[in-house]
Amino acid sequence: MKKSFLISGICAVLFLLLIVVLKTVDVAAIGPAGTEVGLSGINGAVHESLGESHFWYQLTKILGFLSLATAAFFAAVGVMQFIRGRGRLSEVDRGLLYAVVLYAVTAVLYVLFDKVTINCRPVLEAGQSVPEPSFPSTHTLLVIVIMGSAVILIGRYVRNRMTRQLLQACCGVVIAVTVIGRLISGVHWLTDIIGGILLSLALLFLYKGMLERGKRRRS
Repeated sequence: MKKSFLISGICAVLFLLLIVVLKTVDVAAIGPAGTEVGLSGINGAVHESLGESHFWYQLTKILGFLSLATAAFFAAVGVMQFIRGRGRLSEVDRGLLYAVVLYAVTAVLYVLFDKVTINCRPVLEAGQSVPEPSFPSTHTLLVIVIMGSAVILIGRYVRNRMTRQLLQACCGVVIAVTVIGRLISGVHWLTDIIGGILLSLALLFLYKGMLERGKRRRS
């Protein structure tokens, strides 16, 4: 339990430190429309070497929708338990209850970082004159949080070992392809992806720690 909370805290601190670094270190106007980018040397070199890929952009969008469908499934199961329990939250499994809270917090952060500009995208979307905020990669955040929590929930509810491992492996593949694909697609800087990973891990380990604390109290 303490280990999960510790890892969550470390990831959160690293995320905040990354923001400070991006606003103060090697800031240069290398983005579209002269937008400034922190750690411009590293970000520019990686983006230059990878280029852009419409295929990977579309694939990661599809995986994003798959992740949303996964979140909707677990939320629906939680709602069904709530209804069957005649409106008592105590009748809803803690894993599902905390998952809904996790999804809500993730949604708030998703909207927040779409409004707050740390770095802007390395490309312009069609019809735009100024690039959108890109840090952290909220797409990466969304997929890692949802599919990562799905791995934990599958471990709690699926009894058959082979089925459990297969489903968890599928979640892991979705996460890996999204992280790699989002970078290869060229719509994010390297530090956007790193920021998304750090923030999502902070949330996931907080979620894991809460579940471990609840299990310890029951035992």
